[in-house]
Amino acid sequence: MYLSYFGLSEKPFSIAPNPQYLFLSGRHKEALAHLTYGLGEAGGFVLLTGEVGTGKTTLTRSLQEQLPENTQVALIHNPALSQLELLASICDEFHIVYDEQNATLKTLTDAIKKHLEENHQAGGHTILIIDEAQLLAPDVLEQLRLLTNIETNHKKLLQIVLVGQPELQALLKRNELRQLAQRITARYHLLPLTEGQTIAYVKHRLYVAGCDRGLFSNDALKTIHLVTAGIPRLVNLLCERCLMGAFSKQLTMIDSDIVMRSAQEALPPSALSSVSIEQQSSFNWLYPLAFLTVLSLGIGLSFIL
Repeated sequence: MYLSYFGLSEKPFSIAPNPQYLFLSGRHKEALAHLTYGLGEAGGFVLLTGEVGTGKTTLTRSLQEQLPENTQVALIHNPALSQLELLASICDEFHIVYDEQNATLKTLTDAIKKHLEENHQAGGHTILIIDEAQLLAPDVLEQLRLLTNIETNHKKLLQIVLVGQPELQALLKRNELRQLAQRITARYHLLPLTEGQTIAYVKHRLYVAGCDRGLFSNDALKTIHLVTAGIPRLVNLLCERCLMGAFSKQLTMIDSDIVMRSAQEALPPSALSSVSIEQQSSFNWLYPLAFLTVLSLGIGLSFIL
């Protein structure tokens, strides 16, 4: 709807985890380096955590694109499964044939073991990525640990990337999971963007979408960071609504007023609550203050005249 108006080739602020739009801030580069290092080791687990919407899924998509061609990758999106269901899902992702009617933990584990050994003998690597890993039950995590026992004298045949919210860190501190925690060779907690990174993030996505000019004023960009606290998913939601709002009013530049109005329409109350009352009021008193300033100038001029 607004693409041609702003000279865009596609929507720049889609919340889909498109690696093409990955903005590698200093923190994201560091996270990617940790993941890459962990997968280059002989260990079994790599851990990536972060708040909702900080870009964990997009980062793992980018990671997959950088893996060697001889790497087999299985991705589990919904790990709220039993031990048997998880092993069956792993088999499905790796296209491992098994008897669905008579599947047991042993038969599925044996099938996975055989597949890992065959892939290793063929010179390949095998990686399992589990998104939303904070939903994994402790007994399921223990079953995953047992899978990493499949190894040679030099390396484990299955490496597992656990991606989840901060609750995953607390889960892994449980006493019954201490053996798994000791097998994590790299871990990184992804933080929200700083103000400077948020501004660069918005400009980056506009550039990737084909925009060759600034659409947001400096004040608008700072307001975006203030309202979203630097969480990329919220930045995308807010900027998308800002573009629609500016298009509906046939404006070519988005200011902080449009940002605040769009935030009230597009963002959940929980996101807006992160802005303190003082910060919210700072936008409200700007207009009365401007009016009083103009009024005082007018009175002053009347005395002079």
